[in-house]
Amino acid sequence: MALQFFVAAFENSCAVKQWTPLVFQQLVPSVFSPQEKAFFGTCFMTWFCEVAERTAVLIAKWQGVGFTHGVLNTDNMSVLGLTIDYGPFGFLDAFDPKFTPNTTDLPGRRYCFANQPDVGMWNVAQLASTLSSGNLINDDEAKYGMERYGATFMEEYQSIMTKKIGLKKYNKELISKLLSNMAFDKVDYTIFFRALSNIKTSSDLSEDKLLSPLKPVLLDISKERKKAWIDWIQQYIHELTTSGISDEERKASMDTINPKFVLRNYLCQTAIDAAEQGDYSEVRRLLKVMQKPYDEHPGMEKYARLPPAWAYRPGVCMLSCSS
Repeated sequence: MALQFFVAAFENSCAVKQWTPLVFQQLVPSVFSPQEKAFFGTCFMTWFCEVAERTAVLIAKWQGVGFTHGVLNTDNMSVLGLTIDYGPFGFLDAFDPKFTPNTTDLPGRRYCFANQPDVGMWNVAQLASTLSSGNLINDDEAKYGMERYGATFMEEYQSIMTKKIGLKKYNKELISKLLSNMAFDKVDYTIFFRALSNIKTSSDLSEDKLLSPLKPVLLDISKERKKAWIDWIQQYIHELTTSGISDEERKASMDTINPKFVLRNYLCQTAIDAAEQGDYSEVRRLLKVMQKPYDEHPGMEKYARLPPAWAYRPGVCMLSCSS
């Protein structure tokens, strides 16, 4: 059930009291294990915290793979900690924290990639307000649930980003500098992290060889920017050498969390165009690849390439809510 249902019931505390227990009873058997069901009982504060934490984990995973929902309002989020109504969604191509795939979101970019964690928190806060209006949780319990959202998101996000670069311990400075470099040079999010696993920790590599694994995404960068990337890679290699993980082991681990393939909008558009002409072969090929996005899929390299120029035009990389 969407969060909007509860928010819409805000002004009707009787509806909240009638419907929330029913929803809770219906969800517990299908969502929670028997042990969890016994523990939860009718404790709505615990249930609210569970919804908040599940939502936080979901959005942290989106940030990890560069997914942008596009219309992340309360009617598109579920008390299951899931999301519904995928309209103008999009995966990041060139890394842009302000990217939104929704043309109607352009004026303020409320639902852009960087804002998703805060929007998720805002939506959960609306659920808290509604449960409070029905006296199902008190203010302290609502505050605690919101704190659990924030703490859970940061824990999950930091864990994901640490694994994406193959480290054992979160390094805020290293990751922040990396994302800053990627945004400055508009580096492809998916291809970069997949290529990063090919970095070698050898100490006698020339500067050109240091950058060699990332050449597919570091295109036409200036000497100044080249130096910025070399500085980051040298710092990164230093961190890798202290981890004690071999290059081979690290690559295998990183390739399980950094997908080679994502469902880019232009790939969808290509498949749609063919299907409208009665040819569904591209739909089937695309589906096969996306079912296992972390696998290499020899012969399917075209689905992992940088997007063509036409992929950035309106109607492909961005759609309206009504599209």
